[in-house]
Amino acid sequence: MESPLDKKIIYGLIGYPLVHSFSHDFFNQKFIAEDINALYINFEIEDLGLLMEVIAEYPNLNGLNVTAPFKEAVIPYLDSLDNDAQEIGAVNVIKFIRDPKSGDLVELRGYNSDVVGFGKTLESILTPQMTKAMVLGTGGAAKAVRAALLKHGVEVQLVSRRKSEQTLVYEEITRAMVANYQLIVNATPLGKYPEDDKCPDFPYRFLTREHLCYDLIYNPEETLFMKNSARYGAKTKNGIEMLLLQAFDSYDIWTREGL
Repeated sequence: MESPLDKKIIYGLIGYPLVHSFSHDFFNQKFIAEDINALYINFEIEDLGLLMEVIAEYPNLNGLNVTAPFKEAVIPYLDSLDNDAQEIGAVNVIKFIRDPKSGDLVELRGYNSDVVGFGKTLESILTPQMTKAMVLGTGGAAKAVRAALLKHGVEVQLVSRRKSEQTLVYEEITRAMVANYQLIVNATPLGKYPEDDKCPDFPYRFLTREHLCYDLIYNPEETLFMKNSARYGAKTKNGIEMLLLQAFDSYDIWTREGL
């Protein structure tokens, strides 16, 4: 018996957990409003090995978003990457390239719309004084943020809980360092709903009115990172604008002709 899903183009999101997915509601509302014969499904999979089962189960699946913790781990499952995804080493959009006649899957191609979304938000917030940024985190989101900042000529210092040649640890951050980096970006998942009582172990007391503290998290609207930053006078911004912009870019990737 034919299912109603068989007639719809399917898009979706893979990640774990997917407690509150903006993308699910955003895309399905878009499809209804624009009379697009498509459906967006959350595929909450704890094991990335289940990805191929999802693809096999939905033969009209044409695109996926990828969220934590799979933005880097998904790369070996893909056939190719665009330049940004290749350079960053993280993917948050997968395009399904199918044979136009048979519908058979020909290629899975990875993209990174995070770098586009974050990059566009920078155009309205960067000031001439913001020549350096401190990015908290080293995962897929942090890599996209770093790439976008470098494209805008901003020097980047990564901060992590683990020391490496490229990163500082939080305990090393001094007042002088913070004064030198007027843009602070939280690219960690700390503070994300439902664990919104967490935040990076950043020395917030060193912040001033000259700082902008940008949290990629959008739920809750004001994270603990933002509250702590505002307490010391810093301006704050959450990740909703970036999320919208990367969602627009995701749909453009899925529906445009060619690669």
